[in-house]
Amino acid sequence: MSDIAGEYIDRLITVEMRNRGMNHGIISQIYNEARREGGGRPITARAAQALVEHVGEGDVVLIVTGAGYAPEVPNGESDGPPGAASIARALYWGLKAVPVYISEVCHAPPVVASSNAAGVMIRDYGLAKSRRMGGAIVTAPEAQSDIADWADDILDRMAPKAIIAIERLGPNESGIVHYSTGVAPGNCVNLSPLFDKAAERGVLSIGIGDNGNEIGFGRIHSFMQDFHPYGRETQTDKPGGAITVTPTDIFLPASVSNWGAYGIAAMLGVLLQDRELVQTPQLEERILRACLDAGGWEMRYCTSRFIVDGTEGESSMAIVQLLRDLVRLNIAAPDRGLSHGKMKSA
Repeated sequence: MSDIAGEYIDRLITVEMRNRGMNHGIISQIYNEARREGGGRPITARAAQALVEHVGEGDVVLIVTGAGYAPEVPNGESDGPPGAASIARALYWGLKAVPVYISEVCHAPPVVASSNAAGVMIRDYGLAKSRRMGGAIVTAPEAQSDIADWADDILDRMAPKAIIAIERLGPNESGIVHYSTGVAPGNCVNLSPLFDKAAERGVLSIGIGDNGNEIGFGRIHSFMQDFHPYGRETQTDKPGGAITVTPTDIFLPASVSNWGAYGIAAMLGVLLQDRELVQTPQLEERILRACLDAGGWEMRYCTSRFIVDGTEGESSMAIVQLLRDLVRLNIAAPDRGLSHGKMKSA
């Protein structure tokens, strides 16, 4: 049953809705390659099952997000933090896990606002871990030279059972982080060492992205080099393309990265028999508006309009409603409404 649900969850979150000024006509091909490379099963089903198998009560799950930088979006964009909050919510209530967000300092305000709006209140890590009271956030050092030691400390101290990247930019083959447009922001840090070191320790990793430059796409790097318009060279004079080389154990492409997170939350709802693990449309609106108000702006024109990756916020509200109903129907007892197709006479 889980793979049947996963099939249609995957289809829903990969319905492409993009302005033709963006890289478009790409999601189905990227998804097909990621699914083939991952063994053929629906990807949300694989991701949710892996989380159920690896994460238990009181276990830490790291959720890494944050994309977009000054001067265009000084606190990042509206794709990423809402998805991080959604999956944190599903992990918190569904698996009784302790979600810990990882972001840069500049991205922290939208992440905190999104999580608080989702009802996973940001607390001190000790309180979140010892009493499972909400989640926590850790911000990365601002100097790249400090990242490796910081990553070791995080993994030593928190011993996470899983690490999830949602719309988190990763480096190309030359170690350079790019936007999907082939431009390299100059004021970001590369957090891929956290994933490299997690892999060395056998920590489950899941990546969610939508355009090739997000952590996780390293699993299909060679495909993306030939497929993406900036796969081999960019708009800079630096070597390599915009595609990240950082892989994750499971990689999920989605039309909007937030939607990929919603899909995994829905699949957890199927496996755990609880549709409330997917937020309501009303809660989705609250999360999105909190993110936008905190500076996580829409990326097309870098404004606080009720938009994510060019799609109206109401579209995201519709996606979560469809996912909730899909979960409801898949976990309900068989019921055709009539006994043997016959109606009893009065």
